[in-house]
Amino acid sequence: MIHNSKIKLSVAIATFNEESCLSDCLSSIKELADEIVVVDGSSSDKTVEIAKSFGAKVILTDNKPIFHINKQQAIDECQGEWVLQLDADEIIPSELAQEIASITQHPSPNNCVAFWIKRKKMFLGRWIKKGGQFPDPVIRLFKKGKAHLPCKSVHEQILVDGSVGWLKNPMIHLPTPSFSVYITKDNRYSTLTALEMKEKNLSIGLGTKIRYLFFKPLGIFFSLYFRHLGFLDGFPGFVFAVYSGLHQASAFIKYWEMRTSIYDL
Repeated sequence: MIHNSKIKLSVAIATFNEESCLSDCLSSIKELADEIVVVDGSSSDKTVEIAKSFGAKVILTDNKPIFHINKQQAIDECQGEWVLQLDADEIIPSELAQEIASITQHPSPNNCVAFWIKRKKMFLGRWIKKGGQFPDPVIRLFKKGKAHLPCKSVHEQILVDGSVGWLKNPMIHLPTPSFSVYITKDNRYSTLTALEMKEKNLSIGLGTKIRYLFFKPLGIFFSLYFRHLGFLDGFPGFVFAVYSGLHQASAFIKYWEMRTSIYDL
């Protein structure tokens, strides 16, 4: 980590049991960041120890259902002129690091206060190039105070007050090192989707059942696999399209259970 009298770039990360991937993430930005802020949701593994070994400022809290609350807390704690918000399973390649350094050290082009960054995603041991998964852009680099997370949904985008540009080089995203991890994460995300359905008081009638158990999963599958050419990614592309559709079915079943269960869970 670079130690300047004036902090140009802070890296903000929220973590929970990330010992398997956090070192790779922090190694990729240790020469880029002037400050690393980690908000940890009470990990039971070596996440905090790893973060501190990279000189990170670590703040302990609980692991909230909407993980973006902890991400926003990390952003709020940052002292830099610019903030790079990362997930622990993301890696900044050297080309992207150089591009980010150029942005933070010089006047921003076109007065942009934030930037989209493309992501290369791996699934079942293969880079997914189709199925709507690339460039998979996210707003992650922004001037402090010019962007925030709404903290309402797991898939929400950062909101920006000002112009947003694009960075050329992609980051690497390794969200599911195994299919078991994918299933575990989707189980958590589908619960959050079910809670959103509950908040909207979605109908549980026959028409809604048919829509969420058949039409929505099929629609998502055909969109990812055919319209977005997921079939070009081979078997991983097929599996990704199938399980992306099943997310909606799983969420609705959980929601139906919330509405109809005779148990006070």
